Amino acid sequence: MSEAVIRTDTSPPGLLASLDPLLREWLPRQRWFAGKGRPVTGFSLVAATELLPADSRLGLHHVLVRAHQRHTPAGGAAEEPGDCYQLLIGTREALPPRLAPALIGHVAEGPAAGRTAYDALYDTRPAEVLLEALRTRARIGGLRFERSPEEDIRAGLVPRLMTAEQSNSSVVYGDTFILKLLRRIVPGVNPDLELPLALAREGCPRVPAPAGWMVADLAGRSWVLGVLQPYLQGATDGWELALRELAKGEDFVAEARALGRATAEVHTALARALPTATVGQAQVRRLADGMSERLAEAARAVPLLRSYAPALGTAFTALADLAAEGRTWTAQRVHGDLHLGQCLRSPDGEWSLIDFEGEPAKPLAERRLPQPAVRDVAGMLRSFDYAAHSAEVRVPGWADSCRAAYCTGYAEGGGRDPRTDPVLLRAYETDKAVYEVLYEARHRPDWLPVPLAAVRRLSVPEPA
Repeated sequence: MSEAVIRTDTSPPGLLASLDPLLREWLPRQRWFAGKGRPVTGFSLVAATELLPADSRLGLHHVLVRAHQRHTPAGGAAEEPGDCYQLLIGTREALPPRLAPALIGHVAEGPAAGRTAYDALYDTRPAEVLLEALRTRARIGGLRFERSPEEDIRAGLVPRLMTAEQSNSSVVYGDTFILKLLRRIVPGVNPDLELPLALAREGCPRVPAPAGWMVADLAGRSWVLGVLQPYLQGATDGWELALRELAKGEDFVAEARALGRATAEVHTALARALPTATVGQAQVRRLADGMSERLAEAARAVPLLRSYAPALGTAFTALADLAAEGRTWTAQRVHGDLHLGQCLRSPDGEWSLIDFEGEPAKPLAERRLPQPAVRDVAGMLRSFDYAAHSAEVRVPGWADSCRAAYCTGYAEGGGRDPRTDPVLLRAYETDKAVYEVLYEARHRPDWLPVPLAAVRRLSVPEPA
């Protein structure tokens, strides 16, 4: 692709107004749209950049748009500021059948009047534009494409969109690279780029090093839009692998132990690469109070949780009491949303950790705070529970064996065995289970028995 193909001016005026009625219908149907259940009342344009001219056979616009929604608090209806979404919108005179799933709608007016708008990530040519921009370190309007000096990005890699449901969108290029495009974006340093870059500097092999990244520079602030990383060909994610072994009636102990070692290696590298902190009574009190508040909120929303709430709350008071006695812990940067689906096992048996974005629903500043590493451990322990309950064939003791093996592997990998700090581990695992109860009650009621089983177990703590 020549430099002349990419335009460096912003998109023509009137683009968003012409797309507004189409986006109101299309956006809420997307898996990655965070505001489900509340109608979109309007849009405001954050930035728009023309990547391919609107009057060409294929038009291509990179759009950052804020979706405004109405919610109904106690005092009446109110307008929310709205989340910002990244869209790559293509326009054609007509869509070929292969692009039917990408349809946004037919544009009636504005600069693309008479054309069909669609999600351009489904299309080969727009995906090629992004890779070429990364390869050449292009500057396009407010968009900046960066490439690691250690990485060679070949031209001509054939793209394909990954269609599995997820909270972002990913394009694989020739089984060599994978570009993860963040859909809901915020300004600032995104841990999904920050942490893999830090781990690459440390030489940690457990996390694919970024080969390139996309950034928008707007009003003096940077917004991370996407990260290009090596594609681990033939790798299987931990969730799929665990369910496969369960279906065969096989245990997962060796894999859980190896995954524990990999997790500890990543935590050790993060502690070397980025600042750590000591948390004592004041910080732990705030942490325990936050956990208690989330428990109270969940108990109000889910009646089945109420009878367990007093016993569950002792996990948080026990942690605060321990801190009051002078106990301290080390906090560091962590993954923030670790579970089996965030881990990949290569054909040679090595585990890698991916997707360091953290919980997207939480503010960026909170996701970047140092935290005890056991938070990640608790997330993985809960994931083993979910896998065991999701299998068509139940294997008695499967989750317990995996949990124990994971903790053993974590200690072997250079971490401290989480079981030697049972009060902290129980607090984090209880907090995670409470979150799961609330989530499942709201979104997947059929899954509610999974976290409720953990709630029953955690409400009766094991004797010291």
